[in-house]
Amino acid sequence: MVPLHWCMLWLLLPLSSRTQKLPTRDEELFQMQIRDKAFFHDSSVIPDGAEISSYLFRDTPKRYFFVVEEDNTPLSVTVTPCDAPLAWTLSLQELPEEASGEGSGDPEPLDRQKQQIIHEEGTEFFSYKGNDVEYFISSSSPSGLYQLELLSTEKDTHFKVYATTTPESDQPYPELPYDPRVDVTSLGCTTVTLAWKPSPTASLLKQPIQYCVVINKEHNFKSLCAVEAKLSADDAFMMAPKPGLDFSPFDFAHFGFASDNSGKERSFLTKPSPKLGRHAYSRPKVDIQKICIGNKNIFTVSDLKPDTQYYFDVFVVNSDSNMSTAYVGTFARTKEEAKQKTVELKDGKVTDVFVKRKGAKFLRFAPVSSLQKVTFFIHSCLDAVQIQVRRDGKLLLSQNVEGIRQFQLRGKPKAKYLIRLKGNKKGASMLKILATTRPSKQSFPSLPEDTRIKAFDKLRTCSSATVAWLGTQERNKFCIYKKEVDDNYSEDQKKREQNQCLGPDTRKKSEKVLCKYFHSQNLQKAVTTETIKGLQPGKSYLLDVYVTGHGGHSVKYQSKVVKTRKFC
Repeated sequence: MVPLHWCMLWLLLPLSSRTQKLPTRDEELFQMQIRDKAFFHDSSVIPDGAEISSYLFRDTPKRYFFVVEEDNTPLSVTVTPCDAPLAWTLSLQELPEEASGEGSGDPEPLDRQKQQIIHEEGTEFFSYKGNDVEYFISSSSPSGLYQLELLSTEKDTHFKVYATTTPESDQPYPELPYDPRVDVTSLGCTTVTLAWKPSPTASLLKQPIQYCVVINKEHNFKSLCAVEAKLSADDAFMMAPKPGLDFSPFDFAHFGFASDNSGKERSFLTKPSPKLGRHAYSRPKVDIQKICIGNKNIFTVSDLKPDTQYYFDVFVVNSDSNMSTAYVGTFARTKEEAKQKTVELKDGKVTDVFVKRKGAKFLRFAPVSSLQKVTFFIHSCLDAVQIQVRRDGKLLLSQNVEGIRQFQLRGKPKAKYLIRLKGNKKGASMLKILATTRPSKQSFPSLPEDTRIKAFDKLRTCSSATVAWLGTQERNKFCIYKKEVDDNYSEDQKKREQNQCLGPDTRKKSEKVLCKYFHSQNLQKAVTTETIKGLQPGKSYLLDVYVTGHGGHSVKYQSKVVKTRKFC
């Protein structure tokens, strides 16, 4: 009988002058194989005890071979489909019994041996069709040449294969606990808390592991390989290799990358030449998120959408081998947001509104005299807020508002207006809103585009500071206030006091400097200056200017910190 290793030579020598030894479980050789993945370049051999990744074209079968050297040997084969179901069969091949060379002992030519082995059906041990991670395990297998044939009937796809003759000692895949389910322990409108039992790989086998959580809206995943295939759907790596090439996952030349190790940096942004591949996949971006969280077995997913179904998967990953095992995933629908109570606006009356961070508020205005124009006055006290106005379901207005804004809409018989106010991501929003059909007397004061207070550094003294601010064409009342602050007065403290809706009635009388009226028909000259006296040397002061309109509502300009001179 022809020696077994001769029957495998054609697998390791693809018509080249290079010589390679058959991979075995010889420990020294095995460690070399693991370090040097190029050992299996352009090879159809599955190394004993190492996972390989490869590619299948639709309706094009692919065969892999590996050797079991002795009878009664344990055997384990694991096939992991990545993004399409696979049909695979494991069989024991019948080897040619006679060698050519008329008793010389020389093996037959490689091409003839290859044809004899591949066209021999052999004894089928196991077959499977589906997209699960499937295993074949035997505690006692006969020696011989084993063939693994894989086929994808749906589409071109990636897959992974792992085979070993020492499954008890290898244990490359992290183990799952006796209860491998992922549980939803808490459910909110935008958050879901997940928990699962820890893998015994870390506690019993003392191997380093980490957990990766995957969130998406489509379905659960059965392998981390399938997740990564989705995440990299638009990457250059998804350029399919050309049929006929002896494709290997370690041969970057088939993807348009340099195959030598000359030290040049490989650019993964470079698009491969279309001639090298069948076609590049052009899939839409998938709404999927993968988060690796270390060895914690509880995790809260945040920033989800209310009333939306999500699928959650957890994978335990061996940090050394990067091989993973999937827990039994789960799904959950986030809670629906509580229906907002709609606030009724009264014609000509100012309404105070508070909107939570990222929250929303709804207001309704149904004017009695609906034929007239409708005017909305909005005063945003803190950060910008988004306003949407609909009339009888039709969107009329959608804008971001900072400071004071006025919108005028044409009236319509028996019209009803729905106003939606949406807060921003930075923090909560406060605002005042007024809706009226009689805007003859404006409730809010008019403001210039620039509401900053300017301080003149050259006019500072030990006891005074000179400032200026802009006005408008309307005659309004301006009041200026001062307050002593620490030298390390921070921007955060300043921001907390930037509520433009707080009027002068919230200030102490001792902080008031003066009030005065002014305006100018020429906007270029609508500027006023004021010198604040009676200050202490080397001290810092917070200055505020309030403008009050005809309706009695006040607006605060942007605060200004000034410091008097220490020596004069």
